[in-house]
Amino acid sequence: MEWMARVCQRARWFVVAGWVLVVVALSGLSGTSGGETSDDYELPGSPSDRAVQILSAGGFSSDAGTQAQLVLQRDAGLDDPAVRTQVASMVDDVEQLVPDAKVVSPFSEEGAAQVSADRTIGFVAVGLATQDVEETAQLREDLEELQASYASDDLTVEVGGLSAEEEAEGGAPAEMIGLLAAMVILLFAFGSVFAMVLPIIVGVVGAASGVALVALGARVVDMPSFAAPVAAMIAIGVGIDYALLVVTRYREALADGAPPRQAVTLAQTTAGRSVLFAGVTVVIASLGLVLMDLKVITGVALGIAGSVLVTMLAAVTLLPAMLTITGRRIDRLSVHRRRTTSDGGNLARRWSGVVQRRPWPAALAAIGVLLLLTLPVLDMRLGFSDAGTRPTSDTGRRAYDLVAEGFGPGVNGPLVVATSLGDGAGPEDVEKLAEALAAAPGVAATTPPAFSDSGDVAVLQVIPTTGPRDEATTDLVHTLRDDVVPSAAGDGVEVAIGGATAAAVDFADYTAERLPVFLTVVLGAALVLLVVVFRGVAVAVKAVLVNLLSLGAAFGAVVAVFQWGWGVDLLDLGGSAPIEAWVPMMLIAIVFGLSMDYEVFLLSRVREEYDRTGDNATAVAEGLARTARVISAAAAIMVCVFGSFVLGASRELQLFGFGLAFAIFIDATLVRLVLVPAVMELLGERNWWLPRWLDRALPHLTIESSRGPRGVGR
Repeated sequence: MEWMARVCQRARWFVVAGWVLVVVALSGLSGTSGGETSDDYELPGSPSDRAVQILSAGGFSSDAGTQAQLVLQRDAGLDDPAVRTQVASMVDDVEQLVPDAKVVSPFSEEGAAQVSADRTIGFVAVGLATQDVEETAQLREDLEELQASYASDDLTVEVGGLSAEEEAEGGAPAEMIGLLAAMVILLFAFGSVFAMVLPIIVGVVGAASGVALVALGARVVDMPSFAAPVAAMIAIGVGIDYALLVVTRYREALADGAPPRQAVTLAQTTAGRSVLFAGVTVVIASLGLVLMDLKVITGVALGIAGSVLVTMLAAVTLLPAMLTITGRRIDRLSVHRRRTTSDGGNLARRWSGVVQRRPWPAALAAIGVLLLLTLPVLDMRLGFSDAGTRPTSDTGRRAYDLVAEGFGPGVNGPLVVATSLGDGAGPEDVEKLAEALAAAPGVAATTPPAFSDSGDVAVLQVIPTTGPRDEATTDLVHTLRDDVVPSAAGDGVEVAIGGATAAAVDFADYTAERLPVFLTVVLGAALVLLVVVFRGVAVAVKAVLVNLLSLGAAFGAVVAVFQWGWGVDLLDLGGSAPIEAWVPMMLIAIVFGLSMDYEVFLLSRVREEYDRTGDNATAVAEGLARTARVISAAAAIMVCVFGSFVLGASRELQLFGFGLAFAIFIDATLVRLVLVPAVMELLGERNWWLPRWLDRALPHLTIESSRGPRGVGR
């Protein structure tokens, strides 16, 4: 690290110019050679995937394309000749605008089921044989134009079926809000415009590079539409966070009398090492998601890992170069009197003393609050949101509600039953199966079976009595698969239940089964790393457990807000729904990676003081005093950056951003300022106990060296 710092100082202008070229080149390549995103939650080997295979073998469409609706509602009924004329004209306009689309009128023979029983609600079905983002966006624009031209006081027209594509919008404004908030916090924390700008530059470089890498990666692996906003969110947060640590250490060295070049090298060999360790931890945790063997998760994991890796490299190369160029001007354009390091640590030192004098009440109170916040996790359901969770101001939500009103909530998420007939099986077996499905509790209706030209494949739809997000619908899928189908299907009949709703159930079940394994791997890796670095079993176990508590509290808050609906109106979420099935594993990986950042920064200072004084209580107080201010500033920036995504249009990003922001807030306040000093005070010298045989077996790693550059003490 010392060598790297000196190289970056000598070639500072080349380093800056090189990074500018890298960002410009990556952005240019992503614009010309980037791939298309694909929100493909396909799960090979699942029952829903088997249904797709059976339908394809029989020549049926698996409805893999974009399905849209123009939903109509008229209190006086839709059978008025003038309304029929309007609908016919609407169908002609759609066919002219989108020649490749299959358009079915509710007044045609094929669309007879597209009018409600009371004849007041109906819909024009529009289907594309593709999920291409650009084509779908164009279809949405065209249908919204038609909606505006045909809607009147007498006839309501809403556009439905495109909510998933609409949710991809709105990421950029949220990122800008997070950046502006970070600038304000940095300006307040540093008191200098120059010191504020440097971390922002690192964060922007990381975000721009991360988004470009996601676009380029989409040519190789499947990248979901939310991969780029998530990568940008993480890169901005960690970039500013890492740069904040390095700049803080640089300014401390200047305040202690070190010349600028030596201060840069000192910051690199201390805080820079922490940045490398924390960044590598986040990258490893992100890449661990690849073990889940899910295409959509693999794409996001690679995008996050790539953006964090680039951001980390910028923090240890670009930042030292910029610090060298800035020199003592780091405190220019000050907005308030600079606080000294000792002044900044006095409050934290006094607070640590209060906690350490009463460690048992502090520890029990903190654990009690964390467990209380974790309780909602016991009711967590995994699944996916739909148009019914969007605000009522959204046309997709209004279309969803009209369809549910006119045809029943289950019409928004029908189950597709694919049947393959083997030797000895015939149409009568399918009819028997259809009767059994129709008689099952929770089934509102079934459609007549449709047979392939060869007669060996049949398909029918099951309409649940409940909506696709309801727990009862999930239970119905399991009941039909486990009980009804095995008893009703005859010999030689293979039955697979699929469709979007069943696929969501399969994806949620798959992730729920593997979450404990993934969590164990992440916890185990964190435990080993901490033991190796800090040479203490108790301090490592403590760190893992308190991080687990903060993660549990974050999950509990997510369940309370997004699943139970607490604060739905305040956040304009539209409605409650299960937790997005991909979010828990992503939160586990990212939160543990980021919390290791604060853990390393705090414990390295505590260990440094312990090695110097041999007094655990003094080491805890001094370590907290020397890190509380920078950790609080870094956490505040993280909370603002991640929390700003709650203001966006995508529920997935709202949920993910809220979970990250809440976890960081809890980790940097209740955990880091109360629980950690209390527990470390209770453990005393046992914090650093390590069996001799384990000490000999483990490699010796040092995050922050006990000496300055080239032997100059700190």
